[in-house]
Amino acid sequence: MAHFAKIGTGNIVEQVEVVSNDIAINEQAGVDFLNNLYNTKDVWKQTSYNNNIRKNYASVGYKYDETLDAFIPPKEFKSWILNETTCRWEAPVAKPTDGQLYKWNEENQTWDLVER
Repeated sequence: MAHFAKIGTGNIVEQVEVVSNDIAINEQAGVDFLNNLYNTKDVWKQTSYNNNIRKNYASVGYKYDETLDAFIPPKEFKSWILNETTCRWEAPVAKPTDGQLYKWNEENQTWDLVER
Protein backbone atom coordinates (compact mmCIF):
# COMPACT_ATOMS: atom_id res chain seq x y z
CA MET A 1 0.00 0.00 0.00
CA ALA A 2 1.13 3.54 -0.76
CA HIS A 3 0.62 6.38 1.70
CA PHE A 4 0.03 10.02 0.79
CA ALA A 5 0.01 13.14 2.94
CA LYS A 6 -2.25 16.06 2.09
CA ILE A 7 -0.29 19.28 2.45
CA GLY A 8 -2.24 22.34 3.62
CA THR A 9 -1.54 25.92 4.62
CA GLY A 10 2.00 26.47 5.86
CA ASN A 11 3.00 23.08 4.41
CA ILE A 12 1.37 21.35 7.37
CA VAL A 13 0.09 17.78 6.89
CA GLU A 14 -3.70 17.76 7.21
CA GLN A 15 -4.47 14.13 6.44
CA VAL A 16 -2.81 10.87 5.40
CA GLU A 17 -4.48 8.45 2.98
CA VAL A 18 -3.70 4.93 1.80
CA VAL A 19 -3.86 4.05 -1.90
CA SER A 20 -3.48 0.60 -3.40
CA ASN A 21 -0.16 -0.07 -5.11
CA ASP A 22 -2.19 -1.19 -8.16
CA ILE A 23 -3.40 2.40 -8.47
CA ALA A 24 -0.37 4.28 -7.15
CA ILE A 25 2.12 2.81 -9.60
CA ASN A 26 4.07 6.03 -9.09
CA GLU A 27 3.62 9.15 -6.97
CA GLN A 28 1.78 11.16 -9.61
CA ALA A 29 -0.72 8.36 -10.21
CA GLY A 30 -1.51 8.30 -6.48
CA VAL A 31 -1.89 12.09 -6.37
CA ASP A 32 -4.16 12.05 -9.41
CA PHE A 33 -6.29 9.27 -7.90
CA LEU A 34 -6.78 11.19 -4.62
CA ASN A 35 -7.61 14.47 -6.34
CA ASN A 36 -10.10 12.68 -8.61
CA LEU A 37 -11.59 10.85 -5.62
CA TYR A 38 -12.10 14.06 -3.64
CA ASN A 39 -12.70 16.27 -6.70
CA THR A 40 -9.92 18.63 -5.59
CA LYS A 41 -6.56 19.95 -6.71
CA ASP A 42 -4.83 19.44 -3.37
CA VAL A 43 -1.11 18.98 -2.89
CA TRP A 44 -0.27 15.40 -1.91
CA LYS A 45 3.19 13.97 -1.19
CA GLN A 46 3.96 10.29 -0.88
CA THR A 47 5.26 9.13 2.48
CA SER A 48 6.66 5.82 3.69
CA TYR A 49 6.25 3.76 6.87
CA ASN A 50 9.82 2.58 6.35
CA ASN A 51 11.11 6.16 6.06
CA ASN A 52 12.41 5.25 2.59
CA ILE A 53 11.32 8.59 1.19
CA ARG A 54 11.08 12.04 2.73
CA LYS A 55 12.96 11.02 5.92
CA ASN A 56 9.95 10.43 8.22
CA TYR A 57 6.49 8.96 7.89
CA ALA A 58 4.07 11.89 7.69
CA SER A 59 1.45 12.39 10.36
CA VAL A 60 -1.14 15.10 10.85
CA GLY A 61 0.64 18.18 12.17
CA TYR A 62 4.00 17.39 10.60
CA LYS A 63 5.50 19.99 8.27
CA TYR A 64 6.64 19.26 4.75
CA ASP A 65 9.95 21.02 4.04
CA GLU A 66 10.35 21.54 0.31
CA THR A 67 14.07 22.31 0.49
CA LEU A 68 14.87 19.13 2.42
CA ASP A 69 12.06 17.18 0.69
CA ALA A 70 11.18 15.79 4.10
CA PHE A 71 8.41 15.52 6.67
CA ILE A 72 9.40 17.09 9.98
CA PRO A 73 7.53 16.37 13.23
CA PRO A 74 6.34 19.23 15.42
CA LYS A 75 9.04 20.70 17.63
CA GLU A 76 8.56 19.48 21.21
CA PHE A 77 10.82 21.94 22.98
CA LYS A 78 11.96 25.45 22.07
CA SER A 79 15.64 24.62 22.69
CA TRP A 80 15.77 21.55 20.43
CA ILE A 81 17.63 21.71 17.14
CA LEU A 82 16.68 20.17 13.81
CA ASN A 83 19.06 17.47 12.60
CA GLU A 84 18.89 18.08 8.84
CA THR A 85 20.15 14.56 8.10
CA THR A 86 17.35 12.78 9.95
CA CYS A 87 14.88 15.69 9.98
CA ARG A 88 14.21 14.98 13.64
CA TRP A 89 14.47 17.39 16.57
CA GLU A 90 17.32 16.77 19.00
CA ALA A 91 18.10 18.11 22.44
CA PRO A 92 21.08 20.46 22.66
CA VAL A 93 22.53 18.04 25.24
CA ALA A 94 22.93 14.34 24.51
CA LYS A 95 20.62 12.03 26.45
CA PRO A 96 22.49 9.73 28.86
CA THR A 97 22.92 6.19 27.57
CA ASP A 98 23.22 4.39 30.90
CA GLY A 99 19.96 2.47 30.47
CA GLN A 100 17.99 4.56 32.95
CA LEU A 101 14.84 6.55 32.17
CA TYR A 102 15.19 10.31 31.62
CA LYS A 103 12.91 13.18 30.68
CA TRP A 104 13.94 16.51 29.18
CA ASN A 105 13.88 19.53 31.50
CA GLU A 106 13.43 22.55 29.21
CA GLU A 107 13.92 25.11 31.98
CA ASN A 108 17.34 23.74 33.01
CA GLN A 109 18.25 22.30 29.59
CA THR A 110 19.11 18.97 31.19
CA TRP A 111 17.98 15.37 31.16
CA ASP A 112 16.41 14.59 34.54
CA LEU A 113 16.38 11.05 35.89
CA VAL A 114 12.86 9.65 36.27
CA GLU A 115 12.45 8.03 39.65
CA ARG A 116 10.82 4.60 39.51
